Amino acid sequence: MLIGKRINDRYKILQYVGGGGMSNVYLAHDIILNRDVAVKVLRYDSSNEEEFHRRFQREALSATSLMHPNIVSIYDVGEDGDMHYIVMEFIKGRTLKQYINEYSPLSPARSVHIMKQLTSAIAHAHENQIIHRDIKPQNILIDEDGNVKITDFGIATTLSETSFTKTNSVLGTVHYISPEQARGGTATKKSDIYALGIVLYELLTGELPFSGESAVSIALKHLQSETPSVRGFDASIPQALENVVYKATAKNPAHRYNTVEEMEADLETVLSPNRLNEPKFVPPIDNEATKAMPAIKESLMINGTSNNKKAQQNEVPNKKDPTPQNGKKKQGKGKIFAIVGASVAILVILAVLLFNILSPKKIEIPDVSNMEIVDAISALEELGFKIGEQREQHSDDIETGKVIGTDPEAGLSRISGTEIDLIISLGTEKKEMENYIGQQISQVSVLLEKSDFKDFEIEEVFSDKPVGEVIEQSPIAGEEIVVKDTVVVLTVSAGKEKIKVTDLTGFNESARNEYARSSGFVITVKGEEHSDDIPVGSVIRQTPEANTELEKGSTIEVIISKGPEEKAVKIYNLNLVIPYNPIEYGAEQRVRVFIQDKNNVMVQPKEEFTITEDYEYHTQLDIEEGQTAAYRIEVDSTVIAEGTIPYNELN
Repeated sequence: MLIGKRINDRYKILQYVGGGGMSNVYLAHDIILNRDVAVKVLRYDSSNEEEFHRRFQREALSATSLMHPNIVSIYDVGEDGDMHYIVMEFIKGRTLKQYINEYSPLSPARSVHIMKQLTSAIAHAHENQIIHRDIKPQNILIDEDGNVKITDFGIATTLSETSFTKTNSVLGTVHYISPEQARGGTATKKSDIYALGIVLYELLTGELPFSGESAVSIALKHLQSETPSVRGFDASIPQALENVVYKATAKNPAHRYNTVEEMEADLETVLSPNRLNEPKFVPPIDNEATKAMPAIKESLMINGTSNNKKAQQNEVPNKKDPTPQNGKKKQGKGKIFAIVGASVAILVILAVLLFNILSPKKIEIPDVSNMEIVDAISALEELGFKIGEQREQHSDDIETGKVIGTDPEAGLSRISGTEIDLIISLGTEKKEMENYIGQQISQVSVLLEKSDFKDFEIEEVFSDKPVGEVIEQSPIAGEEIVVKDTVVVLTVSAGKEKIKVTDLTGFNESARNEYARSSGFVITVKGEEHSDDIPVGSVIRQTPEANTELEKGSTIEVIISKGPEEKAVKIYNLNLVIPYNPIEYGAEQRVRVFIQDKNNVMVQPKEEFTITEDYEYHTQLDIEEGQTAAYRIEVDSTVIAEGTIPYNELN
């Protein structure tokens, strides 16, 4: 374990934070800059791959070029012996996955707020020609203030080289994989857009769109199944917001947003009232792939057949009528009946026409919601309606001065000339802000949590007022506010200022003086003791202990190190012959000698050289009282000799 150790004499490992298939993450303290950092250490089983080393370092260094408020900053990349590490900004918070598990489903407004931060960060990465390739809530951090930061830039690219041979690794990322990646294609910027769409789906529903018993079954769903409807989960989600999910997760990359900036611009207006009636997004159809025979051809064929039959039925045989001719009297009566019949038919037709012409027609009332008043009046009058009353009422969705709707409502049919009343928006109803000053925050918090405020924030400041008392508020008492759009900010007394004492262990005189100057504490040296771990002149322990709260001007007493206590040393002379056994005679063999004694550690070789014949090796080991020395000799990475020499066994 690395807990308590220092990497490159700079980063003191404080605690284990978490890990994955290829690395472990620790909370550490940067001794030079006096700040907490996160240190990602490449696991030993991954560190043996030379190609992985090279790409790990290259990708990590490329990520240092990303400077964005929603991207975790990388401070340092390095090696300490066989250890490869990256030093990053430490985020006090949780992963977005943990946040979703606790608070899902998130509201559309909260989801959009998070997504705009993510798209801004990914757009910055794309501008720098960096594709994340592994966007998922597990790689996104959210701090205590609700700010989102993306991590693991570029590292996912390196990990992907081996992740597809490890089932567990695939399961970790396949839920967010794009169709082109699932079929073995190269990840592009549009693959990141697809993953962002899956993250938005998860924010809105708390669920993943595709699941299955294996990574393969999930990948097939990404290829073959349409993204489920978020409105099917919650009908109150605006269609415009569902359209963002559909467009970002289109199967064909050509049907997705062209850039992340385009997706971010869409999110800016997705909750606007102007987009309330937006139609559902449907990806364009490939006409050549889906073209069917025109239905009109069949219709023409049927009509042609019917017309032919009709023509045959109406044909008059070109033959003389075999019936004998009647007399003139019969001919006259026939003409009279024909004239009377025709007249009656004409009168009936005229009556029907006059009824249709003279009867008032019903007209469908149009939807004029969200229109300006003058435009709504014009639309109604053009159809022949008259304008009745104009009534006003509050609306959370329609801005002040625009039309909410009509009475009778849109879609009903009325005759021309009917009076239509207009309902005009007064905007969201405003209320007077309550006065919370002088009250205890514990009581006020309960009231605000039950209210409809958009959010409330608490800021603590040092004050002579009792701890927990509200001393300022925004908006101020009596101010007219729209409750659902208002974020209440309360300033609360934290009592008189006290400062937590820092852990001074390891602080030398210069560091102690700087801390005393910045904190206002007085630091006095109470005594000295020997220490094997703490350098001479640095703090071994302190009174009071770290994290104790003190007022400025208080005294901190420290015990400083006199360095290690001198111990007796015995010398052991190591003499042995290193055999020369090459695969190909005449080839050089590489020798590495590892020594553990007073002056050396086994982490790195004491000596390295090559041989072309048997070699007599001699060295001296200095062994302190109570300690055990050790040695290991490798030839071409094969151990040919090793052993331990306890102090007590030497004369």
